[in-house]
Formats: sequence, structure tokens, C-alpha cells
Amino acid sequence: MDKKLSEMTLEELWQLFPIILTEHDGRRTEYYAEEAAELAKILPKSTIINHIGSTAVKKIRAKPTVDILVEVSGNFAEAAVILLNNGWIKMSESESRMSFKNFFKGKFLF
Repeated sequence: MDKKLSEMTLEELWQLFPIILTEHDGRRTEYYAEEAAELAKILPKSTIINHIGSTAVKKIRAKPTVDILVEVSGNFAEAAVILLNNGWIKMSESESRMSFKNFFKGKFLF
């Protein structure tokens, strides 16, 4: 496929990145720590960053997606622009929430 990830539909992205459940993998915790540190550098200091979802729970099967919850107090739109300018792709948006992906920046943790 010749499209950039940012140009793909959700259906195309799900085909490219299917949901696969695997045993707990400590590399996902390490990846979260690395990514959280990077997010802390670029987002406002008041931002709260947490590892959530199945990869945050040891001893359970999980999909190879590290879910990170970023709580922004202040300018929601400004944080979105920062993420977009740093390689994140906006997947969805509502009045109180936005969902972004960065597809492990080339790291696949299967």
C-alpha cells in the first residue's frame, strides 16, 4: 500500500495492525516508560501520563498495543497540535477526548 499511515482509513489501519493477544511482555512496560518520558518533554508540565489497558497488567494476555492515557489540563487543542507535530496520528475526537496512535514508532512488540 502506498498510502501514509495518516492517510489511511480506520478499516485500512485495522487490517494493517490486527488485534493479536499474546502473553505478558515486559518490553511493553519498558516501551511505555520510554514513550512517557518523551511525552513529558513535549507536553505541558501539568500533563498527567499513565500506562493503561491490558499491557499495563502483568500476567494477562494482551494485544501488542501500549495504551497511554494523557490527561491535559488547559489547552486541549494545543496538546493535540504538539502530538500531531511529533508523529502521532489522530484517530478520533469528541468534545472531551481525542485518541492518537503512533504505531510504536517502528517498534512492533509481538
